[in-house]
Amino acid sequence: MRDRPRDQLGHGIGGSDIGLCLSGGGYRAMLFHTGVLWRLNELGTLPTLSMISSVSSGAITAGVLAHAWPELRFRDGVAVNFGVHVVEPVRAVAETSIDVWAILRGLVRPWRSVGEELAGSFRRHLFGDRRLRDLPESPRFVFTATNMQTGALWRFSKAGTVLQRPADPDLPLATAVAASSAFPPLLSPVVVRSRRGNVVLSDGGVFDNLALDPALEFSRNVLVSDGGLRMKEIRHVPRDWLRQLLRTLDIVDNQVRSLRKSSLLESYRDGTLGGAYWGSYSDIANYGLSDTLPAPLAQTLELARVPTRLHTTPSVLQERLINWGYAICDAGMRRWVTPSAPAPMAYPYPHAGVG
Repeated sequence: MRDRPRDQLGHGIGGSDIGLCLSGGGYRAMLFHTGVLWRLNELGTLPTLSMISSVSSGAITAGVLAHAWPELRFRDGVAVNFGVHVVEPVRAVAETSIDVWAILRGLVRPWRSVGEELAGSFRRHLFGDRRLRDLPESPRFVFTATNMQTGALWRFSKAGTVLQRPADPDLPLATAVAASSAFPPLLSPVVVRSRRGNVVLSDGGVFDNLALDPALEFSRNVLVSDGGLRMKEIRHVPRDWLRQLLRTLDIVDNQVRSLRKSSLLESYRDGTLGGAYWGSYSDIANYGLSDTLPAPLAQTLELARVPTRLHTTPSVLQERLINWGYAICDAGMRRWVTPSAPAPMAYPYPHAGVG
């Protein structure tokens, strides 16, 4: 790889304990991660995962996979009905502006919070009455949110909330996903009851947009899929107090995300962790493979800059985001995890490409 110290994006897997992290980033990331799961399924990796840790819109994708898991039919490690039970539900919800309707319903029904309306939308469109206790034993699905009272990470799993943070295992999956993706201030907060009283939760990306913490505590090998949006560069900095404050908050958030990514890559470099990182901003050429799918950087960067919304996404854009997640996951996996795997012959949606 060229400029190895900077572009080292993974390290060979050591052992069978593998965690997968799915970041936030609106429907952009939700669809990107769907392409990632598509390729992981083809590689036979899905049933080998010990944990899937997710945050924000990554939690939507993970929630769809968790909801579908009992119905998936695996043959030689590959779910042959993956498209019907995972891809189609994700694409169906991408046709709906969940954020707009949740906000409008919250405004006209003040006795219900926008967060409750968001959970209701997820229940109607994706998860029905599925509850945390219904999640599979393996892989362990963890959905992360931010506790606005303590500033700590709040984690939902089959056992309730892991690491001695009590929550009700009868909690609807839709509520856990809504808490994880309740982007402040418009979609936040989601209030859940625990044995210690009500907990006020917001988007897990406020604390950790890569959903790294749970995976790092339980897995020595971590695959990280990052569909997050980078902070926009601006030439003219506003001088009024409000816009300066908002810009400062963006910079603080960007610094935290950059530090988490840098720490992750350093762990790959020194061998502390095995696994691979890929993101929507990645240059596929940095993986050093000669047979990746065609993904020109100029086109993939346009996909990486799609606004962070839970808003109706045109069909062709859905397909391109799925294609891009599929292609960059393939590059990361074949470079660092499954080097003997054959290269894919084409994109899931060949006519759409990545732009």
